[in-house]
Amino acid sequence: MRSLRAAWRLLRALLHALRGLATLRFEFPRLSEEERQQRVQSWARGMLEVLGIALQVRGQPPLRGPVLLVSNHISWLDILVLHAARHCRFVSKADVKRWPLIGALATGAGTLYIERESRRDAMRVVHHIAASLQSGDIVAVFPEGTTSDGIDLLPFHANLIQAAIAAPAPAQPVALQFIETRTGRMSLDPCYIGDDTLVASLWRTLNGPAITAVVAFGLPQHAQDRDRRRWAGDLRAAVQRLRQEG
Repeated sequence: MRSLRAAWRLLRALLHALRGLATLRFEFPRLSEEERQQRVQSWARGMLEVLGIALQVRGQPPLRGPVLLVSNHISWLDILVLHAARHCRFVSKADVKRWPLIGALATGAGTLYIERESRRDAMRVVHHIAASLQSGDIVAVFPEGTTSDGIDLLPFHANLIQAAIAAPAPAQPVALQFIETRTGRMSLDPCYIGDDTLVASLWRTLNGPAITAVVAFGLPQHAQDRDRRRWAGDLRAAVQRLRQEG
C-alpha cells in the first residue's frame, strides 16, 4: 500500500510540474513581477502538498528585498521548500539547469547558475547576485557548496557572501530541517548526498514516513565592517543556533 501511495504521488507530482511549465510558458509573459512571484510560491506549496510534505515556517521571512538568504543545504527539496516559505531567486549548481523538466522550472523561476569548479564563474555570479540585490531582489544561496546529511553543517564558503557586501545588502540566516511528522525525529529520507540519485531520493521520500519541512528564519544582519570570511562564519553560527532552537 505504501508503494502504491508513493507511485500515485509521483504521478500527481509529474502532472503538477507540467502544469507549472505551462504556466511559465503561457501565463508568465503577461504577468507582473509580483504576480509571477505569487504564482511560483503558490505552485511550490501545491507541490509540497502533492508530495505529502507539510511546511512549518518559524521566524519572519523577509517582506521585501534586498536581502541575501543564507541557508544550509540538505536536499533537492530545499529550493521547493524555500520557495513555498518565501519566493526568492536562487543560486544553484549549473547541473540543475540540465535536469529534465526541473531545469526549465528552475530557470523560469529566476535561478542563477554557477559552475562551482570555476573561480572565474563564481566571480561572475557574485556580480549578478550583487546586481540583483541592488534591484531589490531576495536572493538565496547555499554557502556549504553542496548538500549535507542535515546532521552537521559543512563550512560556509565566503565567496557568495561578498555579493551582500558589494550591494550592500543585509543577509538573513535560514535553517532547513526535515523531521518525521509523527515522531518529531530528524528524517534522513530527503537527503541527497554521495552516490544518491534524484530518483532514489525522491522515491525514498515518497515511500517513507510522512515528513515536515521546517524553515526557520533568523534576524537579518549587516556586514558592519566584517570581511566576507568572518561574516560567513558568523552566519554559519547563526544557522546552527536556529537548528538547535528547533
